[in-house]
Amino acid sequence: MKREREKDLLSLPERLPLLPVRDIVVFPYMVLPLFVTREKSIKSLEESLAKDRLIFLVSQKNLSEEEPAIKDLYRVGTVALVMKMLKLPDGKIKILIQGLSKATIKEILHTTPYLLVKIENIKDPFLTEITLELEALMRSVREQLERIASYGKLISPDL
Repeated sequence: MKREREKDLLSLPERLPLLPVRDIVVFPYMVLPLFVTREKSIKSLEESLAKDRLIFLVSQKNLSEEEPAIKDLYRVGTVALVMKMLKLPDGKIKILIQGLSKATIKEILHTTPYLLVKIENIKDPFLTEITLELEALMRSVREQLERIASYGKLISPDL
């Protein structure tokens, strides 16, 4: 399992379009909707969709900044997969994204017509190797959850 996760991270491209986000910090494994309204952000999204649907999300330091410069963005962000996209009649775009991996900006490659950055993945220190003991514990938890569900108890689909 650890090797599969590391292999997935190694296959992430090192150059990605950047999408600044306001009022939120996106973490790996989060799934959430976002509205994309700025022209540069729409161009970043279009570039992502034209290639591998991956985009680098970074939070803005100043939420009121309408057109953030590189200095207005944090250096650490999240590589995300664009799962769905819907163009709205007013020109805005609604997307559903899933965070994949934390990364840091290593280099700004260009800023027009969209932001393109070179990134470096941040290795997850909590990623552990799945041993036989851990596999047995996971199987036991799964069986207990299935038993609870059979009693008619509601269980989150995330489990």
